[in-house]
Amino acid sequence: MEYRFLGKSGLQVPVITFGTGTFGGSGDFFKAWGNTQVDEATKLVELCLEAGVNAFDTADIYSDGLSEEILGKAIKGKRDQLLISSKGTFPMSSAKENQWGSTRYHLTRACEASLKRLDTDHIDIYYMHGFDGNTAIEETLRTLDDLVSSGKVGYIACSNFSGWSLAKSLGISEKYGWNSYVAHQVYYSLLNREYEWELMPLGIEEKVSSVIWSPLAGGRLGGKFRRNQAIDKTGRVAQGGSPVPRESFAEERLYDIVDVLDEIAAETGKTVAQISLNWLLQRPTVASIVIGARNEEQLKQNLGAVGWTLSAEQIAKLDNASEIEPIYPYWHQRQNTTLNPLPAFQK
Repeated sequence: MEYRFLGKSGLQVPVITFGTGTFGGSGDFFKAWGNTQVDEATKLVELCLEAGVNAFDTADIYSDGLSEEILGKAIKGKRDQLLISSKGTFPMSSAKENQWGSTRYHLTRACEASLKRLDTDHIDIYYMHGFDGNTAIEETLRTLDDLVSSGKVGYIACSNFSGWSLAKSLGISEKYGWNSYVAHQVYYSLLNREYEWELMPLGIEEKVSSVIWSPLAGGRLGGKFRRNQAIDKTGRVAQGGSPVPRESFAEERLYDIVDVLDEIAAETGKTVAQISLNWLLQRPTVASIVIGARNEEQLKQNLGAVGWTLSAEQIAKLDNASEIEPIYPYWHQRQNTTLNPLPAFQK
């Protein structure tokens, strides 16, 4: 298993992180993801560790805390062998006033609750699950800095931030000498490459790694979606469990990308999903890809995305098939690449 440094930190993470959104299956949305319980979760954790995957990602809102509880039980006796990341900010199903957001009041309580459910004394990487526009960024970052100083959190990170909110957060951390975000957990896939317009250049400039959620576009790049083929009614997309909205892409574009994936699959002997994941591992800033699995067979297939590399020609084919026209102001900036040189990977 390959390991990469996480942002400016000295922490090394595997290029594959196991996502535990399938643990629990509580509520209609997460039930569509999966309903893995403790026994199966324990087997999946052991399989990951055997493969060198020692990073496990969860969040307090996954199945209303049940994902954290199951992960805590599945890693019992193995805590010193692995890294845990969790997230706060969004409300739990029973949340009332002051029980969501990135305030000092909420974050201190959310972190304590996650530690209890995970049955551990520290969370290695603690993410702000989304940006809180109601709370002063200084309040959030000072609270996170205190959590790091207390030993309850190892490193802080963010998720689903815009470019300006991440850049401002980094500036405030630098101004006051507080701990800063070392990673940004983002949605990025062959189907949706908007991350490259603003957030990737920011990550390159400020040395903030990306950790990718939904790398298979909610299952659409997993090999089951093709032109003139009925959609699998048992899949996550059909059951309403995809975190990637249908409106975010053109269906014909999806099929064009899958056509090229099929072509490369025939050349390499790899699956469509493995190729989609391997393409991401060649992109700048990407430190790790979060993959989920409902069962051991699915996990083993996803682990097959590492240990080999697509050729430059194959990457170019995928780049061309998945290219999308940028929105303003990026198309305007690209009209003058002397003033706004393209990142090396886009040349």
